[in-house]
Amino acid sequence: MQSTEKPHILLVDGMALLFRSFFATSVFGQYFRNEQGVPTNGVQGFARHVLSAKNMMQPTHMAICWDMGMHTFRNDLFDGYKSNRPAPPEEMIPQFDMAKDISKMLGWQNFGEVGMEADDLIGSMACKWQDEANITIVSGDKDLLQLLTPTTKIAFTKKGYTIYDDFTYERFLEEYQIEPSVFADVKALMGDSGDGYPGVKGIGPKSALQLIQTYGSVEGVIDSLHALKPGQQKKIQENLDMLRLSKKLAKIYCEMDLSIELDQLLIPSYSNELMLQLDEAGFGITSRYARSLYSI
Repeated sequence: MQSTEKPHILLVDGMALLFRSFFATSVFGQYFRNEQGVPTNGVQGFARHVLSAKNMMQPTHMAICWDMGMHTFRNDLFDGYKSNRPAPPEEMIPQFDMAKDISKMLGWQNFGEVGMEADDLIGSMACKWQDEANITIVSGDKDLLQLLTPTTKIAFTKKGYTIYDDFTYERFLEEYQIEPSVFADVKALMGDSGDGYPGVKGIGPKSALQLIQTYGSVEGVIDSLHALKPGQQKKIQENLDMLRLSKKLAKIYCEMDLSIELDQLLIPSYSNELMLQLDEAGFGITSRYARSLYSI
């Protein structure tokens, strides 16, 4: 039943949970193969994460957001974007579709768009409904901090299926002393080795944050180059083009044209028949486990 209170949307970074779950057990050589010999370890962990989050956080609406391949518009801007990341292990490849299948079976809406990242879908949904609903984002990706608002918080995966590091808008202001929306500017200055863009060589996290605290944005830093220390001034002047490009790469795109209505994200009731289908699907999530989280 839909709550009469303000809707609570749970936006799940599906790929982040799937990868986290896969490597949590594959490091020990445990793949939990089904009767057909197909690995299910990532799918099992993903589903348990989402089922547990739904039980703990009690959302009224939910969306699972996915990357759709490795090539995005950011690769068109910069060839080196995420180019240092290895291809997924072969045991993980069949689990991408399996994770979406179990989401669909449980009535969770899957979203993904070629050329965009899951972060962009999450950001666009959060911006679309931030005035209508309270929003919780579940992910392990700190880039999403830029999406924090008074109505949007982030639950970062920390340990197991139930322990999260919760970040609110108020906590971010206290710890960073900047608006979340300019966190991408900090990333642009310091770069991101995981995503493969360098930012300004020689500017680390501490200096990058101090510059944005003082000048408000990458553009504010550039306009105030004359006021910087000679060393910082030189580093930034030598990397101006990369700095501007790094901001484009770091900033989550929140203006996707989403032709969906909030009601499409309503979480359905779970029937006995659906629970029994879980036993037959070969995903490794049993009806007994699912029932333990719901009053069915």
